[in-house]
Order: sequence, then C-alpha cells, then structure tokens
Amino acid sequence: MSARALPFHGHDVVKTPHLSRLAAEGVLFENAYCNYPLCAPSRFSMLSGQLPSRIGAFDNAAEFAASVPTFMHHLRRAGYSTCLAGKMHFIGPDQLHGFEERLTTDIYPVDFGWTPDWQGQEAVRQPGEVHYPWSHNAESVIQAGTCERSLQMDFDQEVAYQSEQKLYDLARHRAERPFLLLASFTHPHDPYTCLPEHWDRYDHAGIDMPAVPAMAPDTLDPHSRRLHYLNRLHQYQITPAQVRAARHAYYGSISYVDDLVGRLLRALTRSGLAEDTVVIFTADHGDMMGERGMWYKMSFFEWSLRVPMIVWAPKRFAARREGRNVSLVDLFPTLLDLAGDNDKPVEPLDGRSLVPLLNEAKATWADEVWGEHLGEGTSSPVLMLKRGRHKFVYCQTDPDQLYDLTADPDETENLAARPEMVARAVAMKGDILKRWDVAELRQRVIASQQRRLFLHPVLTTGSHTPWDFQPRRDAARQYVRNAGVEWDEAADRARLPFVPRPKPER
Repeated sequence: MSARALPFHGHDVVKTPHLSRLAAEGVLFENAYCNYPLCAPSRFSMLSGQLPSRIGAFDNAAEFAASVPTFMHHLRRAGYSTCLAGKMHFIGPDQLHGFEERLTTDIYPVDFGWTPDWQGQEAVRQPGEVHYPWSHNAESVIQAGTCERSLQMDFDQEVAYQSEQKLYDLARHRAERPFLLLASFTHPHDPYTCLPEHWDRYDHAGIDMPAVPAMAPDTLDPHSRRLHYLNRLHQYQITPAQVRAARHAYYGSISYVDDLVGRLLRALTRSGLAEDTVVIFTADHGDMMGERGMWYKMSFFEWSLRVPMIVWAPKRFAARREGRNVSLVDLFPTLLDLAGDNDKPVEPLDGRSLVPLLNEAKATWADEVWGEHLGEGTSSPVLMLKRGRHKFVYCQTDPDQLYDLTADPDETENLAARPEMVARAVAMKGDILKRWDVAELRQRVIASQQRRLFLHPVLTTGSHTPWDFQPRRDAARQYVRNAGVEWDEAADRARLPFVPRPKPER
C-alpha cells in the first residue's frame, strides 16, 4: 500500500474512512519508508529491527533464520502473548519466528523457488533477456477490473475473520497476559482486481492518471529500465484505458482493506480492548501504479518506497503529523518501548524507538532512513539514503541519482550532476559507501543465491516435505463437548462481557 495513494497523504480520490480516522486521531508519520521495497525482505527487516543485508534477507526466497531475534521473541520474554494472522512470507522451516500462535497459513511460497541468479539470468543484462517464471508481468495491468472472488480475497477474508475472532477470545481472557496481534492482509497487492462494490465507490472518469507519464525505456534510469524488461512490460502496448482501470481497481482494493480494518476496530471496541490497546497500521512496500510507465515494486521512487505509518492511542499520544524520516526497522524498538521492556535487545538494532517522536514534536531525531535492493532486476546492490528532503540512490553499475523531494516530489529531475548539488551528492554517496562494503555484500548475495539454486530442485525431488504452516483447530475445546465441559460452563466462558451465573433462590 503506497502512502502516495492515501487521502491523509494528500490523495483526493481514494476513500479510506477508517484509516483516515486513525490518521486524524493518531500520530501520522508523513515520511515513513520500508527498508527494502519487496515483500519478504521488508517484513524480515521490520520484525528483526535490522537492515535486510544484516540478516541475509536478500530477496523473496532468502531464508529468515530461526536464530534471528524478532520483536515477538522479546515481547514474549516480557510476558506478552504473540499471535499472527495472515501474510508474513517467512522463508524456511521456521514459520513462527517468535509468534506463539499462528491462525492462518501463508498465501505465497515459503521455499527457495523464487531465487534470483546474479551469475546467470542477471549476468545477461540485455533488455528482455532476464526472465523468471515467477516474476511480475503486464497481465495484472491488462486484466484489471472487478471480480466476485479471487485468491487474494479468499485469503484476506480468512485473515479478517480469524483476527476478529481472536480479539474476542483475547478479551475473554484479558486478565491473563497482554497481547500482540499482527493482522496482515495481502491487498492491495496486485493483481489489480476488486469487488464490484468497491469499484462502484469511485467514478471511473474521476480516477487520476499518473503524474509522470510513461517514459520510453531508453529514457529511464538503468535500474528502472531493467525492471521494465524484467516485468515484461515491453511485451504489451499498455493503453491509457488499462492504466485507469488498474488504478481504479487498486483504489478499490485499498477501500477493501479499509473495510477490513474497520471490522477489526469494531471488534476492538465491542470487546472492551480499545481503551488500552495501541493500534499501528503500516505496509511492507508500495506500488509504482503506472508512474513513469512503471508498475509494482523494487524501485526507490516514492510510490514504491514510501508507506503509511500510523500509531493510534488517543489517550496516550496526542494527534499530530510528524514529518521527519522514519522506517520499518524503527518498529522493533518502538514496540519494546511501548511494552515497557527495558532489557537490552540481544542484538544491535538498526532502528530507533519512535516513542520520543510520539510524545514530543521537538524530540531530537536523526532525520534519515536507509534502504537496500538485493534481488532480481540488478546484478549489484542498489542502496538508498534519504536524509531530510534529499534522496540518494547508489548502484555500482549505474549513474548516481539525487532527488529533492520538497522541490520535486515526483522525482523528475536527477540532481546528482548539478554543480550546486555535487557536494551533497558526494557526501551522501560517501556515507553509503561507509555503511556498506559493496563488493563484499555482492559476493554474499551471490553465494546465498548459488546455495539456494542448488538446494531448491533437490528438496523438491522425490518425496517433498513442504515447510508451509498448517493451522490446527482444536475442535475438542472450541464448542460444547461431553468430556468434562458442561453446557453452562462452555456458554459462560464464551459470553462477552461475562455475566455471573445467578444463584438459585431456593
């Protein structure tokens, strides 16, 4: 979900009444970023509080090691119950990573099947020659529109139901332990389809078109050009009508997520948990949505990189907007701070607690975020530093990029070679090269890819034991049974709020 597509970030078409209420009543971070604009690495980074390269989260098929501490581990140590419903895209045999309970399976593969190949596919580096069967293609745009049901809808309906039910279950046992519940929806991820009722919330003619029109591939920067061919956008002539339909369906999908969030907020209120629960809303990355003719993610432009981040706890934090740069790695120390866990994390974190910013607008803050792209669409690390209003993107094989987000929010002018900006570009590039040993990082990525490219076909040969998480329902405890649980006891246990059983008068 791109921050650029949301009404509380200035979009005047998209409708999100529930999220807009959270943004109005909570602390809205206007410049929140993911640390890697791709699903799995972004999530692993968020959960660990560390940049993806620190934990080997190089791409969508890189294993998230069970030995990496997450904020769920730390919260469990602090006495919290931790529960996951929905998408997390864990890769590897550990499908919990500190979650005590998981209510659904995942929607995407958990194995090494989506591994890029910098020494093979990416080494070709000719337009149109890099091809992975699992990578994006233009069909999501061309087929955009409405549907009555989809894989994504099936999944998110289950996530919403299980999360809603879990809130009521937590309320029934609220005296036992405080809780963390992570409800993770896959929408508005492509394919660009939505229910007719969400499509009908928008006037099709009123759907805005990209602010930056489609550009010829040879006029794009090298990384964007590689993504253009990787996503097979060159195979079709995408029409303005198809662009409008895809954006329309994307906006409808955002409204769909807003409805699901509304369901959870109602359950939070009706269960009596809203008064002392902190609600955080964010996303793992955005989507280019036709800007420059680009779609999907893996880009460091704002539509792909900037995400919503709202912290809602009206009795604890006054409503306001915070404009300084923050990122997903900041959530780990923030959650520990909110939980009152003063124990030092077992590993150094790349993130910083947001609590000072939540409490005070004038709090001291290093106004910068760091980002990485180490997957398909390149053969060398693509690295990003956003400091204040300026964003610098570095790749060893590409020209430097520098943008002023205040003067040029659509990032149409690369300032890296401007005489008056050379000093800033040199300084930011120098800081990137101090933080990352690019040659060493590239070799680590290639070594990881080669191991996984060897292992995946072996592990799927013969008898295959999948790592997918299989939810288990304990029907013996869920409803009324004759094994030691009487009808009245089961009914009393399930009623919320609890009503004491009346004593016989005689």
